Amino acid sequence: MAKARPTVARRQLGLTLRRLRERARRSQVQTGKAIGRTAARISQVETGVGSLSADDLNTLLDFFGVEGEERATVLSIGTEARRRSRRSPYTDTLPGSFQRLADLEIDAVEICSYETGVVPGLLQSPDYSRSVIRCGDGVWWEASEQEVEDRLAFRRKRQRQVLEAEDSKELSFAFTEDSLHHQVGGPSVMRGQVLHLLQLMEKLPNLSVQVIPIETRDNPLLGGGIIVLGFDNAPRIACATSVFGPSTYHDSEEDTMSFMRAFRRSLELALSVDESRDLLVRKLKESWT
Repeated sequence: MAKARPTVARRQLGLTLRRLRERARRSQVQTGKAIGRTAARISQVETGVGSLSADDLNTLLDFFGVEGEERATVLSIGTEARRRSRRSPYTDTLPGSFQRLADLEIDAVEICSYETGVVPGLLQSPDYSRSVIRCGDGVWWEASEQEVEDRLAFRRKRQRQVLEAEDSKELSFAFTEDSLHHQVGGPSVMRGQVLHLLQLMEKLPNLSVQVIPIETRDNPLLGGGIIVLGFDNAPRIACATSVFGPSTYHDSEEDTMSFMRAFRRSLELALSVDESRDLLVRKLKESWT
């Protein structure tokens, strides 16, 4: 099968299969033999430049021991991945969409993230994350302490995989100052979150954090958040973040350049990294009454 354009669905399929293969403790050589392919062919699939027939995909899922809803989801992604390249956005409506976003983040070499009204998830302290997730308990899902703990564990894992990656990524974050004014979990949680941001900025030389002041005018990104992911030898992928509902991904150059222009504009409007650090230090001295 000839190489195909690495669309979002092909990237998601490849990264999902890589995760499942590693979970099953199988090598690319073993995986290839299971379907009569070479390790090089498996590498192509895992990097999104190749797809698999329905029969081969089913065989691999048997080989990896994947069953139930997880299997149905992967098969659905496989169907999408076999379609011809399209310029239209791809909306991921399948279960486990946050895991596939995390897979893309792990594979990225550059992450640009903007948020309005909340500290970006990758930069959240444990207590702040717990408070944010608890706000949705019984609202976006049936009230469940286990659901809260599962979501918190997933967020912590996502943070480790990105912030502590062996090959460090270029990380650029911007968020609006009102994120520091909203009461999330109370004064001690907010102070802890600000301290956490300062510690990350000190610890990670590949991380830049910039705050957009409340009085800033004409911010084109008010009311939403965006993520733009850059990769080695593959097109950028961009998406708009949402509190609830499916994620829509864009990978055409025209669309991702629009996202990057918007992100760069947010950085122009923001305080510099040093000014943002000074603002956070001042916030530590506030009472958050």
